Amino acid sequence: MASRGRGGRGGQGSGGGRGGEGRGRGIGGRVGGGGGYPPPYGRGDETGGRGGGLGRGRGIGIGGCGDEGGRGPGGRGGVSYQQPPPPIGNVEGSVGVAIPARPAAPRPLAPVAAPAFPAAASSSAPAQALRAPAGAAGPGAALAAGMGRLAVADDPAPPAPAAVSVIEQMSTACACPTCCLVGVRRGVTGHMSSCSVLINPEPKARRINRVILSELLKVHGATSLAHKIPAYDGSKSLYTAGELPFKSMEFVLKLGRREIEYKVTIRYAARPNLYHLQQFLEGQQRDAPYDTIQALDVALRESPSLNYVTLSRSFFSKKFGDGEDIGGGLECWRGYYQSLRLTQMGPSLNIDTCSTSFYQSIPVVKFVADCLRLTNPSQPFSDRDRLKLKKALRGVRVETTHQQGKRSIYKITGITPVPLAQLSFSCNEGPQLTVVQYFAQQYNYRLRYTAWPCLQSGNDSKPIYLPMEVCQIIEGQRYPRKLSDTQVASILKATCKRPQEREDSIIKMVRHNNYSADRMAQVFGITVANQMANVQARVLPPPMLKYHESGKEKTVAPSLGQWNMINKKMVNGGTVRSWTCLSFSRIPLHVVDRICEDLAQMCNSIGMDFNPRPVTEVQSDSPNHIEAALRDVHMRAPNLQLLIVILPDISGHYGKIKRMCETDLGIVSQCINPKKNKNKQYFENVALKINVKVGGRNTVLERAFVPNGIPFVSDVPTIILGADVTHPTAGEDSSSASIAAVVASMDWPQVTTYKALVSAQAHREEIIQNLFWTGTDPQKGTPVNGGMIRELLTSFYKRTGRKPQRIIFYRDGVSEGQFSHVLLHEMDAIRKACASMQDGYLPPVTFVVVQKRHHTRLFPEVHGRRDLTDKSGNILPGTVVDTSICHPSEFDFYLCSHAGIKGTSRPTHYHVLYDENHFSADALQMLTNSLCYTYARCTRAVSVVPPAYYAHLAAFRARYYYDEQDSTDGTSVVSGGAAAAGGGPAAFRRLPQIKENVKEVMFFC
Repeated sequence: MASRGRGGRGGQGSGGGRGGEGRGRGIGGRVGGGGGYPPPYGRGDETGGRGGGLGRGRGIGIGGCGDEGGRGPGGRGGVSYQQPPPPIGNVEGSVGVAIPARPAAPRPLAPVAAPAFPAAASSSAPAQALRAPAGAAGPGAALAAGMGRLAVADDPAPPAPAAVSVIEQMSTACACPTCCLVGVRRGVTGHMSSCSVLINPEPKARRINRVILSELLKVHGATSLAHKIPAYDGSKSLYTAGELPFKSMEFVLKLGRREIEYKVTIRYAARPNLYHLQQFLEGQQRDAPYDTIQALDVALRESPSLNYVTLSRSFFSKKFGDGEDIGGGLECWRGYYQSLRLTQMGPSLNIDTCSTSFYQSIPVVKFVADCLRLTNPSQPFSDRDRLKLKKALRGVRVETTHQQGKRSIYKITGITPVPLAQLSFSCNEGPQLTVVQYFAQQYNYRLRYTAWPCLQSGNDSKPIYLPMEVCQIIEGQRYPRKLSDTQVASILKATCKRPQEREDSIIKMVRHNNYSADRMAQVFGITVANQMANVQARVLPPPMLKYHESGKEKTVAPSLGQWNMINKKMVNGGTVRSWTCLSFSRIPLHVVDRICEDLAQMCNSIGMDFNPRPVTEVQSDSPNHIEAALRDVHMRAPNLQLLIVILPDISGHYGKIKRMCETDLGIVSQCINPKKNKNKQYFENVALKINVKVGGRNTVLERAFVPNGIPFVSDVPTIILGADVTHPTAGEDSSSASIAAVVASMDWPQVTTYKALVSAQAHREEIIQNLFWTGTDPQKGTPVNGGMIRELLTSFYKRTGRKPQRIIFYRDGVSEGQFSHVLLHEMDAIRKACASMQDGYLPPVTFVVVQKRHHTRLFPEVHGRRDLTDKSGNILPGTVVDTSICHPSEFDFYLCSHAGIKGTSRPTHYHVLYDENHFSADALQMLTNSLCYTYARCTRAVSVVPPAYYAHLAAFRARYYYDEQDSTDGTSVVSGGAAAAGGGPAAFRRLPQIKENVKEVMFFC
């Protein structure tokens, strides 16, 4: 089949304009360069370039010399990935779903007058030469004769023209977790072997698996295993350097005092192929050899897995620092994250410092005192205290202390409903004994905390009662549940480090691990460089922002990712004629009146039309009467546009207020924190939120008012969507639903105002189920269509009078292992939603995953340099990296769009899974960075693109609706369908419906 490759890059256009993206057709990736973009990016000549080699081509643009080759595979999945100039039509010949290859980024251009949406500097042709880490492979390095380093570098890019780097400031940044290149010395003759491991009976705890395998090595390592030292993943996979002397063998082991018999079956499974890894890195194989990377990753994780507490891909130990007390019987442990990843540099070890909460190794009585503030042995537990302690200690392992010289370990399964003094049981089928009597007779131990309940182990049919005063929590157990706000603050205070401190900590951690002396690394022939990788970064310019013409300053150029509202008025100020205030705080009413006056004055001063007087008298009520007070306000002012609520002094009531207002009464509300310092800045921030809640707009991109001013947005009606799914906290049962939210822009071409829809779905289901659905009208019997995408497309059409001709979908919260699954199902739902609107309606879609929870950090090459850092010492806002540490062939980049405030900034990772709009690297990066300046709640650029951020806020708000519902109030329960694992569908409660008037505004801000 003839596949289409990606052409080389075009040259520079005249007068600083950009030359064309390379484009061409080819068999097996032999491509020719394309012509330039039309004005204003270049002269628009589209003369074709010369054909290149396999996956490479040199473009010859009319506007200048095409001196840089574009890299790329010879087509993917039958999808055309050429880069035509906008406007862009549907993709040709699309077959199935394929992740797009990385588009070539244009070369840097000279400074131009327009500060918004200029072409950014090329990451592949930086002003500063790339400094390879120590031990990195040289140009064209390969595994010669099965030997050599796997990090294969491309030929170096030619130097950039001297006229660049005024608007786009170049900086060399260290991507700290991708800090070391990994080499493998073993050749094809010293291949690896992968085996499956089956343990019968299967241990209840994963840590027992390693104990069993360690015993197996001790008994059979020198005989049956032929001295092979395996790397074990702790579950069902085992890897060796070279083959074992058998294809399948069963071993029988006995462990523990009770000599439990385990049968361990080791069976040959596959041979991870290093040659395929080399071919992939050289662009000669399309499928990434993840089995080989998995084998190398497990080998590097073997030693820390045996020496430290392992949690997923992180390792924790008190060797890295004493545990910090964070309250409630918990402490903060330090550790590090480690993962082997494929990057453009080759296999790279991703390392970062991390922290999490652990139970303190203290007596349970002390834990109760810290957790419940109870110390009196004669004070009984309330039902609330008992349930709280049961939730906190369920699953925790304890050891008893009442028997000298004997250590018994138990796992807590519950807490007795009655006090210790009332517990009795039959001992050896004899007379009934209380637990107090049993301890006195058997151990000569007088129990003191008889008014407290007892810990329970075992099951309900054969319970084991453990008095709290004879139990101690075993060290090294992670606390898996949600932390309180105070505990989170304590962890942040203990672990928050400025960039230079964090970089030093990571380097210290790498040196402590001493990979060169690691036994398993030596066995597998793995070498790890000890230096961080230097990567080329570029700083995207901030967009110009537009404010109202009546203000003294009509536009603003943000500086270091921030600006202010001085001398500015909102571009579209909302109107509030009917409002009032309800206070649940102990703040005196005359102070509440002053707060309302100051807020109304601020709203008017920055461009809103805000009635200075409330329509009804400001009221105050008790937090115990929230529902009645809200209903009374609604009755007295049924057409209220805005309700200002002073929150209670004690936290925990916000969710109930929002649920009542937004799903029951249909009131748009703004809550005020009674503890905050009510200065001018506070009221300004609240006013920004109020304006978008009543239908206004705070600011827009200046280029939105210029014809075709925003590439890939302004030329045709474009809708930008954001989506996220929030899951229940750890420890909640399977009846607790996950909440999905989708938001969409409603004001093309400004793309500033968003509408949000939310939906509940099965427990921990990541794929959004309600994007599109079909059904039958129960009365007419005719088919009906619905779903969140369809409703948002309809709303866009009603607001703008135009159908979207382009869809950009930012999807938050998807891990790498879920990429293909989420893309397959959610793209299908988007397609069906569009097709259901009109026959043949299939606007091109760009599907971008937004990842914030990763361990990549970027540091300036030289700390403290004003031209490389912001005030907090972090990299500059707008810093983007799309080479070196990114995927070898797919379209992704790291963007730090915000200015750091405290600690080390975390860039956001954007990974394009599907692109029918044919974005260039620059175009998508510039659009994403510019959107980050349109976030409604503050005058700062935010770290995550606003559509994804708003989706997160909407899903988080809907969690309040769900959690505040009483499960016995008759709320309907629905089936989770395919979301349930292992057969029966999971049931979950529906979300209450948001009132239509609330849904039409940005209530979630």
